[in-house]
Amino acid sequence: MKTENNTGHKIQKQRSPCPINLTLELLGDRWTLVVLRDIALGHRRYFRELLNESKEGIAANMLSNRLQLLMDYGLLTRAADPSHKQKLRYSLTERGIQLIPVLAQMAIWGRRHLPVDAEHDKLAGVLEKGGPKLWAQLMDELRRTHLA
Repeated sequence: MKTENNTGHKIQKQRSPCPINLTLELLGDRWTLVVLRDIALGHRRYFRELLNESKEGIAANMLSNRLQLLMDYGLLTRAADPSHKQKLRYSLTERGIQLIPVLAQMAIWGRRHLPVDAEHDKLAGVLEKGGPKLWAQLMDELRRTHLA
């Protein structure tokens, strides 16, 4: 059953008012944070890029589902690409951009405690070394490119 949240977006009925649970209900599946990572940190903004360039191999129907979920919750928008009207470009909203510190902390934790490859270790190391100041700069850059 879908209801509207306080932003007018259609969302699934929630099981608990706990903020951790509510966030986990949105972000806690296998793919949602991967899609957000690819858009925010991988600079992928088109369906085909997200589908074909993800190392995790998300299926097209799952990607479509996750993109719709993220739009329903107001973390993404979709609009025609100004350079090619038949292409749809996904953009982070301010709500989506505000997840950068969460993604950074997850990358740092994973780097410290899990067997990540050299490429991802390097990115997580940059996020760790740069800390909140770098995250704020990244968020400002995303605001310029996604909210313009």
